[in-house]
Amino acid sequence: MTDIYSAIKADHDHHRDLLARIKDTSGASEDRKEAWAEFYHDVKSHAAAEEETFYSKLISKTWGQDAARHSVHEHQQLDDLMEELNEMDMSSPAWLTKFKTLEHDYHHHMDEEEDEVFTRAREVIPESEINGFGDRFLKRKKEEEGLIEKKKEDALED
Repeated sequence: MTDIYSAIKADHDHHRDLLARIKDTSGASEDRKEAWAEFYHDVKSHAAAEEETFYSKLISKTWGQDAARHSVHEHQQLDDLMEELNEMDMSSPAWLTKFKTLEHDYHHHMDEEEDEVFTRAREVIPESEINGFGDRFLKRKKEEEGLIEKKKEDALED
């Protein structure tokens, strides 16, 4: 059984690798397009699954409400940046500038989650209450992977 903290941390490590890979590419190269597509889809499904499993549990605790709201707000800001990047020409200097903003903000978000939120969550959520949430997170993430384009279409209709 996977614990939630290890599952989220493993995704973060993968996202850090993808960010570095994207940063090491140039223009609208196939390497950049592939790494970006993988990053985009993985982060979108990760964030949704994290909110529906980990943050839903954290928000049920008094202390967790502010932390969960803060992190979900950061998810929205990161999502907005990713959508802006999707609309831009990858070979433009503006794309790289915006990507560097995303990279910085996402590193901050991951570090904050792993250092502050996880530490506090371990204090306020008993292991007995969160046992199995890692597997729930991974299952939900897999389901979310298939919903990314549908959610994008729904957002355009709003």
